[in-house]
Amino acid sequence: MEYLPLAFKVEASTVLLVGAGPVAARKARLLKRASAHLCVVAPDMCSELKDLLTPQDSYFARKVEEGDLEGKQLIVAATSDHEVHVWLARLAKERNLPINVVDEPELCSFIFPAIVDRNPVIIGISSSGQSPVLARLLRKRLEAWLPGNYGALARFVGALRDRVKAALNTENERRLYYETLVESEAAEAVLNGNFDQAERFAEDLLVGSDRRNGDVALIGAGPGDPDLLTFKALRLLQRADVVLYDRLVSQEILDLARRDAQRLYVGKARDQHAVAQDDINRTLLELAQHGHKVVRLKGGDPFIFGRGGEELELLAEHGVPFQVVPGITSASGAASYAGIPLTHRDYAQSVRFVPGYLKQDTPVMSLADCGAEDETLVVYMGIKALNSVVRRLLEAGRAPLTPIALVQNATLPAQRVLVGTLSDIAVKAQQHTWDGPTLILVGQVIKLHQKLSWFHQPDLEVIT
Repeated sequence: MEYLPLAFKVEASTVLLVGAGPVAARKARLLKRASAHLCVVAPDMCSELKDLLTPQDSYFARKVEEGDLEGKQLIVAATSDHEVHVWLARLAKERNLPINVVDEPELCSFIFPAIVDRNPVIIGISSSGQSPVLARLLRKRLEAWLPGNYGALARFVGALRDRVKAALNTENERRLYYETLVESEAAEAVLNGNFDQAERFAEDLLVGSDRRNGDVALIGAGPGDPDLLTFKALRLLQRADVVLYDRLVSQEILDLARRDAQRLYVGKARDQHAVAQDDINRTLLELAQHGHKVVRLKGGDPFIFGRGGEELELLAEHGVPFQVVPGITSASGAASYAGIPLTHRDYAQSVRFVPGYLKQDTPVMSLADCGAEDETLVVYMGIKALNSVVRRLLEAGRAPLTPIALVQNATLPAQRVLVGTLSDIAVKAQQHTWDGPTLILVGQVIKLHQKLSWFHQPDLEVIT
């Protein structure tokens, strides 16, 4: 190990910054975030750095001098002059002053790591100056993995220290408490901004309550591609004890759950209700009341024709904590992966989502007011009732040559797109089997499908 990771407290300390170009400005931005005062020495200063300086900072428009090192706590050299860098490194070593020389690691006594900032939690990643690009890549991955509210969690835990010290006598007891706390429902409440609830959970844990609090996360799994899952959804999925899922959730997404998590299939196929909705609602309630961390995975977005609101009402009535993680709705996924913008200045000024299925051969929703040519219509659950959907749109005033597209298995390698018009789509659709989730898109924006189509997979089928 060439470098020992340390954290400098530079608040209100004066740092000598030699150089005032864009590279110096990047270093200055980090130092200012840490509340350092800057003494900038350079003949010229870029506008980016000038905007960062405050009245507590100073600037000298000249070359650096030996006396500039007096009273400084750190030195950062960011010029294009190697000889100046060598000279500064020698002076710094003589005075035991830490120095960073940009792009010359052999002259540095300290280096700037790539930083993940969840203040007061700070993570530094260093390649010992060998590969800053690799360090930045690791930072990017950690940024995606760590919730933005981790800093709030650190402050919450810190505020408990005196209370925990008074309640627990030994260091081992306190350590076990903190280890449990940061992975408990109290931590999850903090990450969601619910500090009152977090206080109650933390107090229960402190007084030794053996009651395990359960909760439910209603997660939108998106249209199928696991890469479209949100970071928060992934985090909650990997902490779940039980996962309830339906047929619209891809196996690739389900595989992201903990290996030891119980998986319960509660899916409904068209005309085949495997589990009644009331039973699903009661199952969620009972699992949470027994202390389980429950995830309810729903395809697309749970609040857009996902019956997510119905599943949460019973939980709310019984005081069970829950949260909702939105997902990319099937409409957005199907349209984006088929190259069909839902809105476009030249073709559609609005978009409407409607259900298309029949109940006892009767449409559940009238389409009488869906005749506007400048509106995109997205029809959910309408493939079985395609003939009825087409007839009702024609009756509403849509022209027979209005473009229409059927998108099956959107965002997946098996995606299929069938394009036609209201006058011929029913005949075209009869020539194919539609056994996967299928969305119907209607409107002038479909004219852009061939021009904007970008998703190409070996199994992808496009039919016109």
